[in-house]
Amino acid sequence: MPQVWEFVFLMLILKLPIAYLAWVVYWAIKAEPKPPEHAALPAWPDPEPRAPWTRPTRPRPSRRGPHGSPARGYPRTARARAAL
Repeated sequence: MPQVWEFVFLMLILKLPIAYLAWVVYWAIKAEPKPPEHAALPAWPDPEPRAPWTRPTRPRPSRRGPHGSPARGYPRTARARAAL
């Protein structure tokens, strides 16, 4: 008998999210769309539109090192090896 009550309880409780979803969909369908609002700030066009293929005004600095890091200013030092 306890299994029947569990089944009835779950069948009733699990219908609540489905009923809520149906209510939200119904509410969204019957709602009227609002007119679009005006922008708060006007959009100003760029003063000088540049073509995408033009070069930047400032030249880029040259890359140093394998990944663009500055070159080492000092020589490498020898490391001590562990004796076996």
